[in-house]
Amino acid sequence: MRLALGVSYCGTAYQGWQSQSSGLTIQDKLEKALAAFCDVPRVSTLCAGRTDAGVHGLMQVVHFDTDLDRTPYSWVRGTNRFLPRDIAVQWAQYVPDSFHCRASATGRRYVYVLLDSPVRPSLDARRVGWSYRPLAQEAMQQASLHLLGEHDFSSFRASSCQALSPVKTLHKIDISRKGHYWRFEFEGNAFLHHMIRNIMGCMVQVGQGQQSPDWMLQVLHAKRRDAAAPTYSPDGLYFAGPIYDAQWGLPDTTPPFDWLP
Repeated sequence: MRLALGVSYCGTAYQGWQSQSSGLTIQDKLEKALAAFCDVPRVSTLCAGRTDAGVHGLMQVVHFDTDLDRTPYSWVRGTNRFLPRDIAVQWAQYVPDSFHCRASATGRRYVYVLLDSPVRPSLDARRVGWSYRPLAQEAMQQASLHLLGEHDFSSFRASSCQALSPVKTLHKIDISRKGHYWRFEFEGNAFLHHMIRNIMGCMVQVGQGQQSPDWMLQVLHAKRRDAAAPTYSPDGLYFAGPIYDAQWGLPDTTPPFDWLP
């Protein structure tokens, strides 16, 4: 049987999603908890989108195969019993063997939360990015328009990126604010390694007035990583979830991101 799980986590204490020899990753903690619940030596999972060290997950979707027949509710309660407090299974659902959490996704959504303040964040440190200068919303919105659609995003690609092609499609970039907190919402078919954080580095320079909105287009057309701004902090980045066709009958995998401090 194939089981899908919706998992949320705070990534601050972890070295990203993907399993490492240190064992200090989200995948390692989840697989250890699943193995304990199933009373087996090991459970191997696949995820919809790997996240880097310090990046958070609002709704990561994973799948794995199991012979253990339990109710979805039992999977949620039983697995959470063995997980640390900053990782939680939100739902569980049996899916057809043809379902693949990554390959079956038609898109993905990310959210970046940022504080603009002359003083760095304290109570919400490691949960938001930070700009010590105020940001201009209209300038950032104009810059974001240059990125919508299908483009070669090589300028926003990490040197370690393993994607076969730098061509991706951005469907949406929404920018909103609440007081001094900003929310940047990205939706696309797929994303390159560090793509959102590299876009955010450029977006903040535009918002601070260091660059014009049209500079974003120049960076895009350059197709060189050194044409863009430095990679922005992982602290405010959240993997908001994959998007699936209704045929899979999954719970809402991209719930609204309503949290702002």
